[in-house]
Amino acid sequence: MRLLAAIFDSLGKSVLHAVEEMGRIILLFLSVLSWMVRPPWRLRNIFKQMEFVGVRSIFVVVLTGMFTGMVMALQGYHGFRMFSAESMVGSAVALGMTRELGPVLTSLMVTARAGSAMAAELGTMKVTEQIDALYVMAANPVQYLIVPRVIAGVIMVPFLTVISDFVGILGGYFVGVQILNINSGIFIKNITKMVELNDIYNGLIKAACFGLILSLVGCYKGFNTSGGAEGVGRATTEAVVLASITILISDYFLTALMF
Repeated sequence: MRLLAAIFDSLGKSVLHAVEEMGRIILLFLSVLSWMVRPPWRLRNIFKQMEFVGVRSIFVVVLTGMFTGMVMALQGYHGFRMFSAESMVGSAVALGMTRELGPVLTSLMVTARAGSAMAAELGTMKVTEQIDALYVMAANPVQYLIVPRVIAGVIMVPFLTVISDFVGILGGYFVGVQILNINSGIFIKNITKMVELNDIYNGLIKAACFGLILSLVGCYKGFNTSGGAEGVGRATTEAVVLASITILISDYFLTALMF
């Protein structure tokens, strides 16, 4: 009986902690929205974060997108061949990349590279009292540190998703046409026939939402770091895990609403 009570007590504390943390993240998001429309607009910081989140993530996004498209073409070919529908490989790769794998995998890669860095940078500033120094200088840390990172995440993740979609379809084309000998004309024709602009637009909306999630969670975890160097490492790990899980959960609900 005591064991059962201890289990429920632990479960209740975990649920309560999760709800409290979600509430804090929502409050931070509202604070970001309020400071986003107030001058001064620190364009230099915004462009710096856009370069960090977007430009420096291109290599890993290209690598991930290309090999994802190549694997999809390879696996799809063997599946479609059972029904003599090898010509549908191109449309399957394109739909898979634009609707789901492009935005999701891009966001997860950016979370691992940029989201973790956001948590580490802000966490280091927190434990070394640099954030407290901003308050002393009458500079709001949310406006100065978090708003540029959130804007960069929302803007740059969709751009990276476009690159991922393109190289993924290109990788699928290479495997399907050059290796598996699918007719290139049919491959391209089925892509243009099956993929609609709404598929691309909805994928980019997903990417913008995921960019908001990863940047907001990374900044939240870093902004609330405590415990010195160990706390910075813990905050970075928690930021990556929480952002990744939230992206995957929100992907389901966004897909249910859009498609």
